[in-house]
Amino acid sequence: MQFPQSLARSQLPLFHDAILANPVAPLLTDVVEEPHQEEPEVFSELALRGASGHCRHMLASVLRELSDEPDARWLTLVGAPAGLSRDWLRDSGLNRERILILQPRGQQSALELACEALRLGRSHTVVSWLQLGQRAKRQLAQAAREGSAQSLNILLG
Repeated sequence: MQFPQSLARSQLPLFHDAILANPVAPLLTDVVEEPHQEEPEVFSELALRGASGHCRHMLASVLRELSDEPDARWLTLVGAPAGLSRDWLRDSGLNRERILILQPRGQQSALELACEALRLGRSHTVVSWLQLGQRAKRQLAQAAREGSAQSLNILLG
C-alpha cells in the first residue's frame, strides 16, 4: 500500500545552522544522558601459559604494579606457589614492605583464607592461585565487595 506524499512538506534540517534557524528541532546535545555508572569489577582472573620464566616475568610486572598502589592497605598473596618466595619478590623489584604472604593452615582452604582476607578489608588486592568454579568466583567477588577490595586469581598453565 502506498501513501501519497505532499511535495510541499518540509524536511527536518540535518545541519547545525539549519537547526538554529528552526528552534522546534531538538539539538542532539539535548538528548545525551549521563553514562550509566556500573559497579566496578571486584574479581579478575589472569591466565599465564607458556615458559615458566616468561610467566614469572609477566607475573612480576603485575605484582610490582599492585605493590606500588597508592592505597595504604596490603597486597596479599594467598597460597602462592613455592617459587614465589620473599627472595623472588625482592629480586623482582617488588615493594616487600607492602606485601603480605598467607598460606592456609589446618582445615582452612586457600579459598576460605582468600575470602577472609578480602572481607577484612585490610588488603587493597588479594591475589590467589586457585582453580575456581563459578560459585567460588562469586564467593570471592562478594567477599571483595564487603571489604572494598579487589580479588585477582592467577591461573598458571
